[in-house]
Amino acid sequence: MAPSNKAAWILTARAHPMEVGVAEYPTVGAGELVVKAAAIAVNPMDWLIQTMGEQLFSFLKYPYCGGDDVAGTIVEVGSGVNNFKAGDRVFGVATGFSAREGAFQEYVVLKAAVTCPIPASVSFEQASVLPLGICSAAAGLYQEAYLGLDYPSLDPSPKGETLLVWAGASSVGTNAIQLAVASGYEVFTTSSPKNFEYCKSLGASKVFDYHSATIAADLIAALQGKKCAGAFAIQRGSEVVCFEVIAKVEGTKFVACAMPIFPDKVPQGLSAKFINAAAVAAPNEVGEMIWTKFLPAALENGKFKCLPQPVVVGHGLEKLQEAVDKGKAGGASAQKLIVTM
Repeated sequence: MAPSNKAAWILTARAHPMEVGVAEYPTVGAGELVVKAAAIAVNPMDWLIQTMGEQLFSFLKYPYCGGDDVAGTIVEVGSGVNNFKAGDRVFGVATGFSAREGAFQEYVVLKAAVTCPIPASVSFEQASVLPLGICSAAAGLYQEAYLGLDYPSLDPSPKGETLLVWAGASSVGTNAIQLAVASGYEVFTTSSPKNFEYCKSLGASKVFDYHSATIAADLIAALQGKKCAGAFAIQRGSEVVCFEVIAKVEGTKFVACAMPIFPDKVPQGLSAKFINAAAVAAPNEVGEMIWTKFLPAALENGKFKCLPQPVVVGHGLEKLQEAVDKGKAGGASAQKLIVTM
């Protein structure tokens, strides 16, 4: 007999709060895992879907179970999966927009291709902060239609290029810095002054105050004599400054954008594109290079850090709405809100 399952549901479009209720226990499919959740992290996408989901994604069906980031223990392994077994501690990204694949439930379906073992030294809470941030960062950094950087390794050779990452203390920024450094690129980033040391601990060589009135001029001056590998604009509106900077320095004239960008807002001679994290969550070369070939070893030897720091809002599915609301209100700087199970 299958275990009972519960989920935090958005019952109708824009319904608030989520309601915890019965959910179908998922049947594991080929290439999939069923994971019993131990820690769930929330992301900006969660409150965006709750407040305007039907506008952003017309295909959403209600009741809706959302969420992307989860860490837990494998209870079932689907056919064709040879690198995991029941009892393994793992984290992964819940990739779908269906109730079956949402992370906001007790038992979650994950694709094995975007699931990673958790080292003994890492807690469920720490691991839960990574999944969507990694997919979003990798989507902008490595896909050929975006920045097209070289893949990361445990012993990267210097590429002689500098990447600009705007909002380095964010979840996506934290992962983008670490991945880019592991790929051999120098990283310049921006943050508030209180997070300068945090960004440097990730591997950024220089950090700039994004509140400064001279931020564009400061970045342009710092990049003189360097070859720029492009820019990753993570904060809303930051693509405008990134455009100004990369237009005036040598190198790649492309900005990967974590927020939607309208083509008519891109200056002539430059290119920009809104990232699609789901593209990396699907089985493909980028996903395999990051999730299978790099992350397990990089986490095991400490080359890649489980950051931002997790902040536990509470325990149980009933606390997810509080976590989502806190994220909408401003979240936590250089931290990520999670709920334990």
